[in-house]
Amino acid sequence: MFGHERGAFTGAIARKIGRFELANGGTIFLDEIGDIPSELQPKLLRVLQEQEFERLGSTQTLRVNVRVVAATSRDLPQMVASREFRSDLYYRLNVFPVRLPALRERPEDIALLVRHFVDLCARRMKKPVEHIPTEAMESLLNHPWPGNVRELQNFIERAVILSPGKVLRAPLTELKSSDDGPDASGQSAAPKPATLKDAEREHILQALAETNWVVGGPKGAAARLGLQRTTLISKMQKLGISRAQA
Repeated sequence: MFGHERGAFTGAIARKIGRFELANGGTIFLDEIGDIPSELQPKLLRVLQEQEFERLGSTQTLRVNVRVVAATSRDLPQMVASREFRSDLYYRLNVFPVRLPALRERPEDIALLVRHFVDLCARRMKKPVEHIPTEAMESLLNHPWPGNVRELQNFIERAVILSPGKVLRAPLTELKSSDDGPDASGQSAAPKPATLKDAEREHILQALAETNWVVGGPKGAAARLGLQRTTLISKMQKLGISRAQA
């Protein structure tokens, strides 16, 4: 990401220009920002805040002017609450958030995507697949697609491979409930809270993380949860929620 100098470590036989330096004056896209290692987070925060960094093995400070676009399939507010992701980095990145709804939240797109991927894969594989059975389309429309568009595309590609003629033979038995399947990040879905108390605690923690632990005020966690400030404080005490324990 930041490059290195020759001899900075074993195997560094030449200077390497980092991504930020290459993107100077333009835009850099950071995919799956939630997976960035904790030791790299303060370095990324510095280049976002101060627009400067050093290559590994160098004492020369470089300045860049880069527009940063970041994406993630993970729940960053929850990661902030569990201290897996720095809150200052999260708020520095969260300047203009754009939420892309999961595929299960826009089922009207599924049929269009299915037909698009069938045509695309059929042309690439030079196969005459044209017809999608009604039963197959209904199953595809009802599946929650925890892996979103990637999962759908891969499933259709596999179906086209298995189709010997003009009719799509989708392996419908492979479709599994999203309760047991992986989410969009490729990890198993997190277990649901066991009790109402656990669910309430998790909901309050998420609101606190999203407001940087500001309880009162028009933009505080209490307002976000639709509670009075004193009521939220009382619930936090009852549930044992404190910033030191988060």
